[in-house]
Amino acid sequence: MPSSNEVGRGRLAWLAVALLLSLPAWWLGAGRGSGAAVGGWVGLVAAAMPRAQALSAGLLAWDGAQWLSQPWRLWSAAWVHLSGLHLLANLLGVVLVAGLGWVAAPGPRAAWAWAASWPLTHLGLALRPELMSYGGLSGVLHAGVAVVVVSTLADPRDRASRLIATLLGLGLLAKVMLERPWARLLSHPEGWDIAVVPWAHASGAVCGMACALLLLVLPTRWAGRPGAG
Repeated sequence: MPSSNEVGRGRLAWLAVALLLSLPAWWLGAGRGSGAAVGGWVGLVAAAMPRAQALSAGLLAWDGAQWLSQPWRLWSAAWVHLSGLHLLANLLGVVLVAGLGWVAAPGPRAAWAWAASWPLTHLGLALRPELMSYGGLSGVLHAGVAVVVVSTLADPRDRASRLIATLLGLGLLAKVMLERPWARLLSHPEGWDIAVVPWAHASGAVCGMACALLLLVLPTRWAGRPGAG
């Protein structure tokens, strides 16, 4: 079991990654305007996004033709949103994943794994060269869930924690499989005002799992003795 100090550091590190993901996205999406077309919180978030669109569409979004010469897009693509509803849903998703990490308390390594999976999730988009543009937090959020699942299953905790992590992992797997990312580039869920990219969700889940496993294994091997690191 991790020490209380390690749990505390892990929680703070997890929240730090969540803030790095969400605050720039919120700033880019915030603007001045009436938001008359939508109401409540959606209106507050969606109100006049020209500042975000002018900057992010050209400089920050994933660009299948330019990411090699403009590698910052591997990070900045997460901050770009195409509508107020898109931004609101993803910010709520950050809150949920941040809360999941806080409750699960998987340790500092998990936060590093989530941070590492951020650019790798978008790098995975290069496997679909026909996807020329992408923006949003959803892929990296899938990565965060995968990190929590792997870290919790690898940690010798009580049976209840393992069971919950197993169910969460099965739910994540089912969601990705039902979206059929290998069969379609875009999907158009009812009620959404943007197209969804299932491949980004799959890339995030795979990268999150891989990074979590890697950071669980590598420190012990490098140290060369049991219990080190």
